[in-house]
Amino acid sequence: MFAVELRQVTAEGPRLVELAWAPSLGLSLSFALDGLGLVFALLITVIGALVVLYASSYLEAHPQANRFHAFLLAFMGSMLGLVLSDNILALFVFWELTGFTSFLLIGFDHEREEARSAALQALMVTGAGGLALLAAGVLLVEFSGTTSLAAMSAHAGTIVSHRSYLLVAVLTLLAAFTKSAQFPFHFWLPRAMAAPTPASAYLHSATMVKAGVYLLARMTPILGGTPEWTTLVTGVGAVTMVLGACRSVQETDLKRLLAYSTISALGVLTMLLGLGTHTAVVAALVYLVAHACYKGALFLVVGIIDHETGSRDITALAGLRQALPITAVAGGAAALSMAGIPLTVGFIGKDAAYEAVLGAGAWSSWLTGLTVIASSLLGLAGLIAGVRPFLGTIDTTRQPREHWPLWLPPLVLASVGLIVGLLPWLLNAPLSAAATNSLGDRTLVSLAVWHGFTPALLLSALTLLALWGAYTTRDAIRARTWLPAFGAERLYAGALAALDATARAIAPPLQSASLRSYVMVIVLTTALLGVGVVATGPGFGGIVPDTGVRPHDVFVILVIITGAIAAVLARSTMAAVLALGTVGYGVAMTFLLFGAPDLAMTQFSVETLTVLIYVLVFRHFRNLGALSRPLVRTRDAIVAAGVGTLVGGVALIVATTDTAPALREFFVTNGPTLGHGRNIVNVILVDFRAFDTLGEVTVLATAAIGVHALLRLTGGPDELRQAAGGDTPAQSLEQHGPPDAPSDALATPPSAIFRAATRALMPLLLLFSLFLLLRGHNQPGGGFVGGLIAGAAYALYAMAYGPERARRALLVEPRTLLGVGLLLALASSAAAPVVGRPYLSSLWVLEPVALGTPVVFDVGVCLVVTGVVSMMIASLIEER
Repeated sequence: MFAVELRQVTAEGPRLVELAWAPSLGLSLSFALDGLGLVFALLITVIGALVVLYASSYLEAHPQANRFHAFLLAFMGSMLGLVLSDNILALFVFWELTGFTSFLLIGFDHEREEARSAALQALMVTGAGGLALLAAGVLLVEFSGTTSLAAMSAHAGTIVSHRSYLLVAVLTLLAAFTKSAQFPFHFWLPRAMAAPTPASAYLHSATMVKAGVYLLARMTPILGGTPEWTTLVTGVGAVTMVLGACRSVQETDLKRLLAYSTISALGVLTMLLGLGTHTAVVAALVYLVAHACYKGALFLVVGIIDHETGSRDITALAGLRQALPITAVAGGAAALSMAGIPLTVGFIGKDAAYEAVLGAGAWSSWLTGLTVIASSLLGLAGLIAGVRPFLGTIDTTRQPREHWPLWLPPLVLASVGLIVGLLPWLLNAPLSAAATNSLGDRTLVSLAVWHGFTPALLLSALTLLALWGAYTTRDAIRARTWLPAFGAERLYAGALAALDATARAIAPPLQSASLRSYVMVIVLTTALLGVGVVATGPGFGGIVPDTGVRPHDVFVILVIITGAIAAVLARSTMAAVLALGTVGYGVAMTFLLFGAPDLAMTQFSVETLTVLIYVLVFRHFRNLGALSRPLVRTRDAIVAAGVGTLVGGVALIVATTDTAPALREFFVTNGPTLGHGRNIVNVILVDFRAFDTLGEVTVLATAAIGVHALLRLTGGPDELRQAAGGDTPAQSLEQHGPPDAPSDALATPPSAIFRAATRALMPLLLLFSLFLLLRGHNQPGGGFVGGLIAGAAYALYAMAYGPERARRALLVEPRTLLGVGLLLALASSAAAPVVGRPYLSSLWVLEPVALGTPVVFDVGVCLVVTGVVSMMIASLIEER
């Protein structure tokens, strides 16, 4: 599919696919099908398909092979989203997804400490770069006024001339350098070789580590071309190139050898993109394709060797060509390409790189020398990995065997390297399109096997001569090459140790294992910050002259205040519950007095069920008492007063701002026309703010499942209390006396009158719930309050006859109601994108009766709320 799109893109130019998310906020998912993205997409999908085939045999006997394939495909999708995204914020999301899925792949063998440690290190290093990318993206959006990468290119002059340009450039480069293992962030890549070989071949040769290279290529038209950009990118790339090449020939573990050679190759790509000339960018793209072919093949060859012999130690491997002849051919072809032998794609890439560094101006002389040294050592590393294990005499105790799903993928990649080396013009069209996108102006690529006798050809010959000398003295080079005694990884380990030490020092006073302390710190901090803002707010105090106070309003407020004080002074849990219920009913009366019947019904229902839940929970606890010193209670009172002041001040300011009347007018005007409903509250919940409602019901469902699971897993409140260090009922009885009388009352069988009344009330409550649900879009009611009423009916029946009989009466399990409700809400939410509308947009059929997706959404909300209430009530009643 991408090959077909690439042909169209090279002929007609880029294509943009945009999916609107929140058009009023300018948010959308935009995917650009241009030359640069499609070249990377082809590498991701072609090599990914070969790796999936390879992994099917490599992990055939692994009990978690299916999990590996799921992680691999998730990573592939994340990479595709990254390279095709035109929205910089969406690019960040996919960037982080690649980091998370690579964490899963590196740590696939999670039983091994090495794998877990390597996965965590890779996640931390690349995750830190992701945060830098987020900051850079936000600043770029601020500077350019758009989230589109294509549109940002048109504002490149404005961005580069901005006083914060250097900050944005450094943040972007931090993201690219951490992802593509550039010095000094290179240390995570060799340790990531703890991943299974298929993951190493895919992530660390052709995809994940190339994400940073892609970012540099994509950002070059936006941020490139300045002395700061050129110096930083070119300098870091050159250092990484030499460092990785030197370290690669020191290794005896074949995967680590290939890892360091990958670091060096990534340095070459970074250096070329840093130069930023037409020749350098084209060379980087050719080198990118060449490296993906030969390095992917070599990783897979090393995987076969490890799979069949159980070793990756080059000093213990020899003569494998007899048992693995096809693998030897694939390894040899890939090694020749990596060494830059003529008529291979590696030679084309190396020759292009030499052309670029020779034209680098002031950088030319020393970049050329460093590139020759690095290319010679990289060629040596390729021969050691792809040729050396197959020479000599085989160890007769080993019986390696070849399997076609293992040898076919590396053979295909190595063959592609040879074919492109013979027919390099095959890359002209795709690389021309990619170079045009990276450089910002039209670029034509013309690759050929022979360009005549040029300085680059002479450098290639010099490199091959140095390679021959290096291969003949490889053991001496391994022994004498400089090995840094104090590397970047030690800096990382030291920083991590210092962070751990700091955490151990500050954790005891901060983590006191007291929920009250945690809440107190949070609310106190919020109150101290918020009270000042509220007190200086323009609307603070302005509400008093404009609000008339009626006598019955004063009475309700006094009831609320009295209930709050009674709850604080209560000496039993039941008294506190009743006092809090009084506060809740007073708030409901306030809603009713101010013309909000929907809110009043909901508040009455919530308070009734809350009181019931409190009774079911608090009956297990001992009575209240003075458990803290007067000074502590005084402190808590001050904190509570501060929080109350903050909340009250915010409410006053919100009520007196210009936004409130504007919102009221908007909803009153558009509710009947856009939402097709006269009940503004319900229209807001299921249409205008449906995304909020979807999140709320999801949280409710999660909480109900958590309560149910917690009570089941702990065996009930007694065991839970013991695990938390509390008293069991026997201990509580001995130390604090008997619990409140209502708890004992709950343990007695309900009266016959109560049961008879329940049988009559339950169907009436369910009918009333259905009535509220159906009328809710135009009259007071709706799915939320309807679900609460249905849940109350279930709770009443469960208390009278037990939860098991209540389930039979309800004809369905509460968790089933919960699941079906969530599915209905999600299905109604996803209907709009199917017809090209933004997510959660309402769809209506107005004749003969107005029906729309908000109605289905409301039914889903009703079922979720019913399921949540029923599940929690049943779980608590069963814990008698």
